[in-house]
Amino acid sequence: MKKSFSHKTQAIDFDLRQLEVFSKVVELGSFSKAADVVFLAQASVSERVATLEDMVGTKLLDRLGRQVVPTKAGELLYKHAILLLDMKRTASLEMQGFLGLKTGAIYMGGSTIPGEYILPQIIKRFRERHPLMSVSLTIGDSRQIERHVLEGNLELGVIGSKNVHRSLIRNELWEDELVLVVPAQHRWAKRRDVSLEELIEEPFILREAGSGTLNIMDDYLRDSGFKGIKSLEIAARFSTSTAVKEGIKTGLGISILSLRALKTELETGILKALKIKGLAMSRRFYLIRDRRRTASPLCHAMTDFLLTTQE
Repeated sequence: MKKSFSHKTQAIDFDLRQLEVFSKVVELGSFSKAADVVFLAQASVSERVATLEDMVGTKLLDRLGRQVVPTKAGELLYKHAILLLDMKRTASLEMQGFLGLKTGAIYMGGSTIPGEYILPQIIKRFRERHPLMSVSLTIGDSRQIERHVLEGNLELGVIGSKNVHRSLIRNELWEDELVLVVPAQHRWAKRRDVSLEELIEEPFILREAGSGTLNIMDDYLRDSGFKGIKSLEIAARFSTSTAVKEGIKTGLGISILSLRALKTELETGILKALKIKGLAMSRRFYLIRDRRRTASPLCHAMTDFLLTTQE
């Protein structure tokens, strides 16, 4: 039976938690996805949205197959909801700052190399200084971390891509060296370097689109007169440096990786690192934050620590 709404004579009312749940359903287009984000059961999310619809006296969401979309009334309420929720967040952060509170969790992200090989040790040192603060670290490629920061899911990100969205504040952090990596049994394993001409004839394993390592490599190849990564004989694409290393070990192909990701393999002799003649590949990692959002005291503490701490 289709649910009907009667327009009440009393004033329309709702609370901020209802608006938070409703907004996440609109943004994600799904009750189940919203439930994961707001830490509620899907049935509870549906119940809260239904209660909100009763309180405002009209339908706010339509189910179109598997997708959930706002009605015209829902679009109007969502527009005001995001403003109210942002005001609540800003007020909470300013009160925390005024009271000097530095307890709780900070949510940050790292692209593959800083996320897997640098940040864990730095977070340990940060926790020694701020034992009441916890850190939740999300790892993805540079593009994914940038998107999460822009969407407000993460307060901070550390990525290897230099080109970032105009809404992001970018600060330089640490330098990184990229090297050519081959398996120990490869015919180049005892050499110190190879030419670019030799490189483009060899089966190559690439990182996925969005990887900072991939973007830097593409830029270096183009600057050297080649057609970027299109010049390479691509054998496979993998989403993590760990997967690339495993592919190299099997003899699937060679690749260019951060020297930081190779410590164990180089020490054991499983992989060998070479240079490319006339091409010194290096880059920096960058700390990013959305300039449009008010930074929490926890975010300020982590930012100051990262900018003043040597790796």
